[in-house]
Amino acid sequence: MLDFYKGKRVFITGHTGFKGSWLTKILVMAGAEVYGYSLPPGINSDLSENIEKPNEENLYDISEVDSQIHSMIGDIRDYKKLKEFFEQARPEIVFHLAAQPIVRESYLSPRYTYETNVMGTVNICECVRNSDSVRSFVNITTDKVYQNNEWEWGYREDEKLDGFDPYSNSKSCSELVTHSYINSFFKEKRIAVSTARAGNVIGGGDFARDRIVPDCVRAVRSGKLLTLRNPNSTRPFQHVLEALSAYLLLAQKQYEDISFSGYYNVGPDESDAVTAGKIAELFSQKWEEEKKKYESLDSMKLEMVVNPDGGPHEANYLKLDCSRIKARLGWSPRWNIDTAVEKTVAWTAGYLNHKAVEIMEIQIKEYFG
Repeated sequence: MLDFYKGKRVFITGHTGFKGSWLTKILVMAGAEVYGYSLPPGINSDLSENIEKPNEENLYDISEVDSQIHSMIGDIRDYKKLKEFFEQARPEIVFHLAAQPIVRESYLSPRYTYETNVMGTVNICECVRNSDSVRSFVNITTDKVYQNNEWEWGYREDEKLDGFDPYSNSKSCSELVTHSYINSFFKEKRIAVSTARAGNVIGGGDFARDRIVPDCVRAVRSGKLLTLRNPNSTRPFQHVLEALSAYLLLAQKQYEDISFSGYYNVGPDESDAVTAGKIAELFSQKWEEEKKKYESLDSMKLEMVVNPDGGPHEANYLKLDCSRIKARLGWSPRWNIDTAVEKTVAWTAGYLNHKAVEIMEIQIKEYFG
């Protein structure tokens, strides 16, 4: 798959984020010419005191890719700046990842969340619409776009879109914006466009707040108890490379044949949709095994306590039916949840021992073969 990207001009919004950094690293290793447009690494917003402050640690800087790509620091809401850089890039393939991605933050700053996730989508769609170079465009949304009825079975792509909280709802709107641009403009221009609705991703280098694996990492490093707010919440957890492999395959397939365009769920096998509590237990087990390789980690362990904080509404039960992407594209998960947590722990232990880039590259080569 990665051979396809050698020499291709690829534009990524949100390239300094967690997913974006892994995607950028993959494409650099594949020999693509990468153009990235994003806020500075570690920053979700520069507008509101309610939004997460910059992280001193961020995967983009750790991955050492900045000198290997064309990077523009900018806000996805700034259409003029985005358009100028997009026209300079003249990309063939576009991945739209830029977003305010945290459910709990969306309750604190809903206007910013909608501006970023909805108007940001409008802005990148406008760039694609006015381009004569783009052949393949993938908008990455979320599994949370669906009206969640707390069903025990997975949601399919034709289910009703209506996310509950501002984040989820803004991503539902992003889907609708994309659908409108497809019908109004992209079909006529023969631009292949898809949306990818991915589940919760885990992996090395995620330093965000209010996510179970980064919370595990912080607890291990600080020696403080991990507080589990919703230990019984079921999510389609998957390693970040699983989701990115699906995006890359989708962009390639529709580039080669526009009939592959569509709307796709991207998630693990049903048996790997597990609770947040299970993820924490797996992390603890894998950490105890991994830390034996490093003397410096000997005293670090994960201890946890269940303490619901009465925070804002979050979905309790959520699964995806990924039959479509498996049948149409031939994609299927490679790493189960046990392996996904193991790889995440291995990256984390390596990072704490100055081997993050080495392990990142090893894991990418291992996954993509």
